[in-house]
Amino acid sequence: MTQLDARPQAGDTVRGSAPADGRDGGVRGKGLGGNSVGLMGSAVIGVSTVAPVYCLTSTLGSTAGEVGVQMPAVFLAGFLPMLLVAFAYRELNKVMPDCGTSFTWTVKAFGPRVGWMCGWGLVIATIIVLSNLAGVATSYFWLLAGEVTNSASVAALDDNKLVHIGTCLALIAAATAISYRGMTATKGVQYALVGLQLAVLALFVTMALSKAGSGDAAFAGSLDFSWSWMNPFAVQSFAAFTAGLSLSIFMFWGWDACLTANEETTGSEKTPGRAALIAMVVLVGSYLATGIAAQMAVGSGTSGLGLADPETSDNVFAALAGPVMGPGLGVLLFVAVLASAAASLQTTFIPVARTVLAMSTYEAMPASYAKVHPRFKTPGRATVTAGIGTGVFYTVMTLISEHVLIDTIYALGLMICFYYALTAFACVWYFRAELTRSGRDLVFKGLFPAVGGLLLAAVFAKTLYDMWDPAYGSGSSVLGVGSVFVIGVGLLLLGVVLMVAMERRSPAFFRGQVLTKETPALVVEG
Repeated sequence: MTQLDARPQAGDTVRGSAPADGRDGGVRGKGLGGNSVGLMGSAVIGVSTVAPVYCLTSTLGSTAGEVGVQMPAVFLAGFLPMLLVAFAYRELNKVMPDCGTSFTWTVKAFGPRVGWMCGWGLVIATIIVLSNLAGVATSYFWLLAGEVTNSASVAALDDNKLVHIGTCLALIAAATAISYRGMTATKGVQYALVGLQLAVLALFVTMALSKAGSGDAAFAGSLDFSWSWMNPFAVQSFAAFTAGLSLSIFMFWGWDACLTANEETTGSEKTPGRAALIAMVVLVGSYLATGIAAQMAVGSGTSGLGLADPETSDNVFAALAGPVMGPGLGVLLFVAVLASAAASLQTTFIPVARTVLAMSTYEAMPASYAKVHPRFKTPGRATVTAGIGTGVFYTVMTLISEHVLIDTIYALGLMICFYYALTAFACVWYFRAELTRSGRDLVFKGLFPAVGGLLLAAVFAKTLYDMWDPAYGSGSSVLGVGSVFVIGVGLLLLGVVLMVAMERRSPAFFRGQVLTKETPALVVEG
């Protein structure tokens, strides 16, 4: 396969899109297909990567179990730091529309080593999410097949480890192939899948509201709406609040995928930032509407159809599909969860492949990944490698121990808070000389990112503390220390080891000679 090397050669001027304020930010062109996605397409990619229907079915019950009827308030609390960090992404993207996003921006603010670790946090978090999404899509594929054929034996095929792994690898291969073919192919698939998700959610909300207070015995736990549900201070304990907040933050992860497609977006300086904000509003609206409707219909109890019932809390829609929507329409919820996981599986390749492309372009990773396909204009090698890595990771984890796989997913929150917080702080530091220039600069480049970063840093610290307890996650431990802590910290330390190895191989980047700290324009000298 013929590919193009995107790295500039000695003597080349490094060019990028010129932002409105005249700064160029040292952005290198990488050969990606420009002007492939507009505002709506970019926002759809952001929503799709988050996988709203999948997030709702897997966390509605868990969140209700932690905070009870204050679930909507916790959704809003988790939305706040993500919204504030989104402003940091928007402001940085205006001056540096680079597909490396967090990696590139933190290098410019804090130097190569902090930037490399921030990029690693994004990459490893994405690989974990990809493997989890593939597993969920596989389970729902066989669950849906069982519903359609009305056969328990077909649904039970998911319990066959070889069948499960084989189906999972096939889904990963399909998602990799679509991502490999470029943003145009990605956009077309996503419009259909995201549209389906939102339509089914709207139908579920409507029918759940109709069941609330209906007098049906199955909905004996239904509740009348109360504005007190929106009060986060009514949560019974701080420990319960932080546990619910951690789940809520996970529900918003992935919106930044539309930023990593910035070099392929029409109006790369402004469109991705606007798309991120649109995606965030759509997500919080969907979560609040669904959470409130479900709580009004079945309540937050621990029995019957209650959201916090431990028997069904890890898959709420599977329990509510039939009672709320009936056997005919209920199958649509299974379709929506499958579509949600499959759509997110496909778009989640965007951030990891483009981050690796950027890191390689700036010589922070091997040169072979700084290549784009001449026809599809995508980081082909990086995309395929991410697909292979996801397949290998999921297969190995599944064969070794499902407990290890579960704990790896629990460790994901640590990675998310790590690189989002660093990006928020990078915004404040990069624009520090401009914060007194106007009220707008102070708020959007300083105050909002700083508060968002501090909130996520606090969640990072609290999660790190909680992970030490073996009871966190699957309940397994290593030498008395919780497995989730060992995995989370171990993955970050693995990044340090790889960074040291790359520093020996590519010293120029780590000396700050390739992507210079705080230098708005860069020319590669011969």
